[in-house]
Amino acid sequence: MKHLFIINPAAGSKDRTESYKAQIEAHCQSLNYEIAVSQAPGHCTELARAAAQSGEEYRIYACGGDGTLNEVATGAAGYENVAVTAFVGGSGNDFVRLFSEPNAFRELPRLLDCEEATFDMIRCNDDFSVNICSVGLDARIGTDVSRYKRLPLLHGFRAYAVSTVVNVIKGIAEHYTIEIDGERIDGKQTMICACNGRFYGGGFNPVPEADPSDGLMDVLIVKKVSRLQVPGVVGKYKKGLYQKLPKLVRHFRTDRVRILCDKETCINLDGELRRAKEVVFSIAKEKLRFFYPKGLTWQVKLPAEVK
Repeated sequence: MKHLFIINPAAGSKDRTESYKAQIEAHCQSLNYEIAVSQAPGHCTELARAAAQSGEEYRIYACGGDGTLNEVATGAAGYENVAVTAFVGGSGNDFVRLFSEPNAFRELPRLLDCEEATFDMIRCNDDFSVNICSVGLDARIGTDVSRYKRLPLLHGFRAYAVSTVVNVIKGIAEHYTIEIDGERIDGKQTMICACNGRFYGGGFNPVPEADPSDGLMDVLIVKKVSRLQVPGVVGKYKKGLYQKLPKLVRHFRTDRVRILCDKETCINLDGELRRAKEVVFSIAKEKLRFFYPKGLTWQVKLPAEVK
């Protein structure tokens, strides 16, 4: 068994490379391990894929945030000889919030004593997503967060809140044609969200029952709303109370959705920005081996108000 630590120095509000190296060297003396530092966007994917293609058994640690995990998982997707985890140090760390103790992913000794699950991945056009994808207002908000998260006092949800205000002022709804479960929905929508995981945007939990191992995405389609409606809708959406908005939000559990746009639109892919006029979200045939600290649980536990 080889252990590969892929460090992303661009993750989070500061470069944590030396901190990561110190922890790895302190706890991995008896292991066959290697440390690699990403040099540019996409490099984490290249490093993970090279390890996967070697055919040797690997555990790969994505040292950073959700974007780092996305890159590493993309490189490892579909390779049965590789398992991946998040050794968190980014600004959001949203994917691991589906586990019963997210902070355990900050403790390397606990990651070394692990168990494993097989998770789905979302295919978004030519890319992969581990967690949540979206189109519309939400995508603009999510991908603009990076502009604010490195500013003083604007980490996590605060950066997301600032991005929300800015993008609401720019405009709320756009025209989309959506094909889902044999239905064609044509009209102005505020956003479309496809969930494999449960949390994003520094704490938004749109579908608390989303299960990353069930072979389906939980898709929310939010109709056009007014600026006056935005605070109430976003508040319920953030808490996973979409069922309380039946006239504005539709929920689907599906393995594919196609979105046709009048012009190139923003796509939020685990916090990373993509653009396209046609967007297809689908459950990928490739699966992801994901390991996590022993004793943690990730199965669905619904809050009382949405049961």
